[in-house]
Amino acid sequence: MITFLHGRLVEALPSLIVVEVNGVGYEVLVPLSTFDRLPSTGSEVQILTHLAVREDAHILYGFLTAAERDLFRLLINTVSGIGPRIALSILSSLSVSAFRSAVAAGDFKALSAVNGVGKKTAERIVVELKDKLISLGGSGTFPSHTLNRLSQETDTRISDAVSALMALGVKPQEATDTVRASLQMLGNDATTDQIIRASLRHNG
Repeated sequence: MITFLHGRLVEALPSLIVVEVNGVGYEVLVPLSTFDRLPSTGSEVQILTHLAVREDAHILYGFLTAAERDLFRLLINTVSGIGPRIALSILSSLSVSAFRSAVAAGDFKALSAVNGVGKKTAERIVVELKDKLISLGGSGTFPSHTLNRLSQETDTRISDAVSALMALGVKPQEATDTVRASLQMLGNDATTDQIIRASLRHNG
């Protein structure tokens, strides 16, 4: 299983990127939520990945945050009728928090507005996922896992803050160390925005 790619961003299109890792170029399909936050081509980048193995192809899907990857996996593994293409479409149209709110509220209109998601699929999403949504510390997102070589499970605030610093050109390990130091200084109740601002002041 390929968990992440850490290398140079060679090409970036709205639905596909190419990351060079040790001389090998990996083609990765991404949602718009990831594309919009990528650094400029030629920059160092780390992408969390999900590998889908089919008889005719091995396809990598990539995400900047663990929350997005978790939602992608939840959709394709739990909701009947939803495959990777529709899952990417959902992530391209709704943030993780907006998706969670729509499911919790039973907002079929918001869900069915996503390209490829009709009324029946929206109803299945609500029925099959409503009880599976997990809130971490009131953040309203899904569980997130190790990012940027963190050896322990971390929450979405940390992974989002690290991704934001990386998008601004901070090296992955430096971003991780800075975010962890900022969170320790601010305390566990700090919001993602507060962590990012503190980390930027530290790097500045």
